[in-house]
Amino acid sequence: MMKVRAAVLREMGAMAPYAQSKPLSVEEVELAPPGPGEVLVSIKAAGLCHSDLSVINGSRPRPMPMAIGHEAAGVVVSVGEGVDDLEPDDHVVMVFMPSCGHCLPCAEGRPALCEPGAAANGKGTLLSGEIRIQGNASVIHHHLGCSAFADHAVVSRRSLVKVDKDLPFAEAALFGCAVLTGVGAVVNTGRVQAGETVAVIGLGGVGLAAVLGAIASGASQIVAVDVSDDKLALAKSIGATAVVNALDADAIDQVRALTGGGADFVFEFAGVGAALESAYRMTKRGGTTITAGLPPPDVSMALNIVSLVAEERTVKGSYIGTCVPMRDIPRYVALYRAGRLPVDRLMSGKIPLDEINEGFDRLHDGSVVRLIVDFENAPS
Repeated sequence: MMKVRAAVLREMGAMAPYAQSKPLSVEEVELAPPGPGEVLVSIKAAGLCHSDLSVINGSRPRPMPMAIGHEAAGVVVSVGEGVDDLEPDDHVVMVFMPSCGHCLPCAEGRPALCEPGAAANGKGTLLSGEIRIQGNASVIHHHLGCSAFADHAVVSRRSLVKVDKDLPFAEAALFGCAVLTGVGAVVNTGRVQAGETVAVIGLGGVGLAAVLGAIASGASQIVAVDVSDDKLALAKSIGATAVVNALDADAIDQVRALTGGGADFVFEFAGVGAALESAYRMTKRGGTTITAGLPPPDVSMALNIVSLVAEERTVKGSYIGTCVPMRDIPRYVALYRAGRLPVDRLMSGKIPLDEINEGFDRLHDGSVVRLIVDFENAPS
């Protein structure tokens, strides 16, 4: 067992401001060595994501206690039995859905839908079914197989993608969630073609990554929609052709006018039922509405079935950007290096692990896109 510092959530449902309620406690916990097929990683950077926030506020229930965090990059320290394609000092990005490689979805080339991976994530274990973290004489569950708000983590080999050592860790971390999900929704789920029109609702890290993905795909019109004027300005600065404030009474009409009667593709990342309904209404006849937002499980959508049929519309879900991580992350990194996917523009700043509750306040109030917990420069 080695001792590590980790942000542990022991009870869901705390109320903001989190700087006062302090749902996350930075604790010294015990981390077991990697078992077969597992890897010990020294975490160097980890991003704060709304998927973490949804566990903190209880809208996505998980087993407690849990060491949270799922978007990260780091350095391999050691490997368990059977891991022969990674070695110490390799740089890796974490992926929050491990893929077994053997179930039917994996065999069909859809690792984002891996059945054992989904089961392990729901139970708060690694892909092996094991739990490698302990604290206060009890087990501490893994968050999405990563538990990345910690200076070290043991994860499944199937949760890691090797990257070049000259890729900065803060940027590398974004590729494991925000970029994979947002760009992937455009490129893989939607398969947007050059000249087609796109609208993006919800400009967090994932939504802004989707804007970048639409630019890289050659979309002719990219309308960014959000309630934050600051985020709309950022979207415009990175290449959105137009912006619309979702609070405007005529927001739907504005998007339809800007896209000639509705966009070919409308992507929803707000995680709000009303936003998805708006996205559907912003979509043209014969167009496609895609959602990667994850509202609480009891949220549903009202759907006009006649329009779905008579207008030949498509409504699709997108999980982790319908990704194949070993294929997609290197591709997206290559686009970043070529200046065609400036994901560094999504970073709002860096914080130490001890300020993580304050960081989630900033994410909760919408004042940041992506904050990075910086372990590279953490005090010794």
